[in-house]
Amino acid sequence: MSTQQFHSTIHDNGVAELVIDRAPVNALNAAGWNGLAREIQALGDRPEVRVIVIRAENRGFCAGVDIKELAENDKLILEVNAGNYATFKAVHLNKVPVITAVHGFVLGGGIGICGASDIVIAAEDATFGLPEVDRGAMGGAAHLQRMFGVQKTRYLFFTGEMVAAAEALRLGAIERVVPREQLRDTAMDIANRIAAKSPAMIRIAKEALTGIEDGNLEDKYRWEQGFTLQAYMSPDSAETRSAFVEKRDAKF
Repeated sequence: MSTQQFHSTIHDNGVAELVIDRAPVNALNAAGWNGLAREIQALGDRPEVRVIVIRAENRGFCAGVDIKELAENDKLILEVNAGNYATFKAVHLNKVPVITAVHGFVLGGGIGICGASDIVIAAEDATFGLPEVDRGAMGGAAHLQRMFGVQKTRYLFFTGEMVAAAEALRLGAIERVVPREQLRDTAMDIANRIAAKSPAMIRIAKEALTGIEDGNLEDKYRWEQGFTLQAYMSPDSAETRSAFVEKRDAKF
């Protein structure tokens, strides 16, 4: 349908390919995030699916939430929060491995998807960032920290700076960096190698590996989301969103 912000295909070998596609920057609205969560969950629940690959079309992998939608109706923050939480949970706790292949900008919710994933492959032009402070919000640091570690996460969160793919690889945040034209093929090759193994063993391994992680990723993110609501009650938050929509510097 015309309002669809993603599409998926299940290939014969059990690899499910989900493509985010909301031009120009893949900033999903509230309906998009909630629909994405349902689709990722549904794919993992299908017995024929062995691996999920998430990638995107357009200028970058994902610019996060649709700030313009929230600027028009800030009450949608609750629905957006719910969609973000459900999407990242659907990736992290999926029954099968999730490989995310990113290009261009990876922001906000894009970081949430990557941080929840099992494997991340990046094109050479990929850059990672979490500009939540500059958007009057919180959230996503739990997933960024799963990739980059405590102090690097705090530096990136406080400054809003971006990390290039090569540096992300050096820091161990991602598995591989490849030329843009090789991104999909590389992700699908890894997925094919996993899909060729025993699906029962891989599903057991996914659950076991998730269980030995330190802390609870979903609880950490839920804690952060409470501060998003607190941030949205501040006039500074409204100013940052207005400045973003109006393409000007925020004034505090």
